[in-house]
Amino acid sequence: MRATKALIHLDILRKNIESIRNYIGKEPLICMAVKADAYGHGAVKIAEEGLRCGASFLGVATVGEGAELRKAGISAPILLFSIASPVELDDLIANKLTPFVTDEEYAEELHCRSSKAGVILPVHIKIDTGMGRIGCHPDRAAALALYISSLKSLHYEGTATHFAISDSREEQAKNSTKKQQMRFNHALEDIKNAGLDTGIVHAANSGAILLHKDAYFNMVRPGILLYGYSPSAELADICPVKPVMEFVSHLSFIKKVKKGTPISYNGTWVAPEDTIIGTIPLGYADGLPRLLTNNYEVFINGKLYPLVGNICMDQCMVNLDTSADIKRWERVTIFGGNEGAESAADIASKIKTIPYEILCGINKRVPRVS
Repeated sequence: MRATKALIHLDILRKNIESIRNYIGKEPLICMAVKADAYGHGAVKIAEEGLRCGASFLGVATVGEGAELRKAGISAPILLFSIASPVELDDLIANKLTPFVTDEEYAEELHCRSSKAGVILPVHIKIDTGMGRIGCHPDRAAALALYISSLKSLHYEGTATHFAISDSREEQAKNSTKKQQMRFNHALEDIKNAGLDTGIVHAANSGAILLHKDAYFNMVRPGILLYGYSPSAELADICPVKPVMEFVSHLSFIKKVKKGTPISYNGTWVAPEDTIIGTIPLGYADGLPRLLTNNYEVFINGKLYPLVGNICMDQCMVNLDTSADIKRWERVTIFGGNEGAESAADIASKIKTIPYEILCGINKRVPRVS
């Protein structure tokens, strides 16, 4: 196995789920977002552990992601958050996924395929209350619910929406979320007035879990919170969670260099004095953003040391303290784990992105070890 690996701390995942459960109370079901390979953590093992810890549903973005979980023997309900293409529908049905339905045309196609397969497919209506992505207009929700209920091969099981700005304490953001919730509530009332049961109702993502308790309904959908990060830095003090992933490697080579020695492609860093340079066998192909060039520190033997020179596809270099007792094959923490090490949120802040992208960007060639 490579020295460069992502250590997945399932004990921390368990504590994070417990923390979320304590925060939301006993009633709401939990749908774990395990899309994008569980945000880079390894979907199968994360899903298995989450279900053992009380999650009721899993959420994926593609039919292939759902099929991977089924192949691993996972039988729990799996929500498909995105719209499947026509060529994927038979696999969707064969893998017993529960799709979001957004319109009559999609509902009819699902009905035809389900009928042909001889199954009754559970579906959730997705309502676009302000995200602007997928979903029916709130005013059309009751009509869509009635249409789905008329199709013998579909079972109207639940109703959902998604919040666009639920992770901010700013008044404008809070008001926007309240407006979305109001539109959702009106749509739910319309469906009930049409004589239908809205089923499992869910809207709260990680941000809404933290800031909008009145949006829990009877299921919540935590994502980034499960993996140890708040959806925004300003919410980090609300529900205590810790990073589940620790990205580590080792020093594969150490050498002394003279003052004035350029390091890596294009010589973007030149040694200001005699020093020791270590090489780490990981690069941007593993998920270490090249934008961190000359702007990041890794954790070795209880201290942070700066990366220097352009980050390469498969390797990067670190400037070591000449007085430190650091040897070849010493462990290096890129993020997570040890107290004092940087986090995926620190990386995200440096390159003006979000921790989601950092975690999801850890390449498949990096082994996940739990």
